[in-house]
Amino acid sequence: MNVVVFGVGNPSRGDDALGPRLMAELEAVARPGVRLVEDFQLQVEHALDLDGAALALFIDAGTGTPAPFTFAEIQPRASRAVSSHALDPAAVLQVFRDVRQTPPPPAFVLCVRGESFELGAPLSEAAEHNLTAARQWLANCLANPTPAHWRQLAGDLALTP
Repeated sequence: MNVVVFGVGNPSRGDDALGPRLMAELEAVARPGVRLVEDFQLQVEHALDLDGAALALFIDAGTGTPAPFTFAEIQPRASRAVSSHALDPAAVLQVFRDVRQTPPPPAFVLCVRGESFELGAPLSEAAEHNLTAARQWLANCLANPTPAHWRQLAGDLALTP
């Protein structure tokens, strides 16, 4: 299955480096059928990276995210007026739908809890812990990259207290 993984974040801003850190680990291990796209933020152009994908994953850090992370399926949605600047993952899916006139692939967001986003700061201790949990989750996802498996994982996580 062709999977596209988007890693979003700024490695120079403390815990915002969670997405890029996971992407660096994925780059070190070649996975057939997995295409990696990393950037500081999502843009309109990233909708074109969904071409040919059967499944998409967006990885990012979040400040209000329950620890250690959330994992959920998303649907296309214009969350605000589409501009040439930062979009959320649902808006990227909407741009794909609008441009290609076809539904985007099933898509999920892995949002890892961050605590500190200051310029020049290293990952916080809490973020390091959350990164470890997210790394294991991501490995489980990529071991069986199918929408059905990922939906089951998302459902299982939602049931976890």
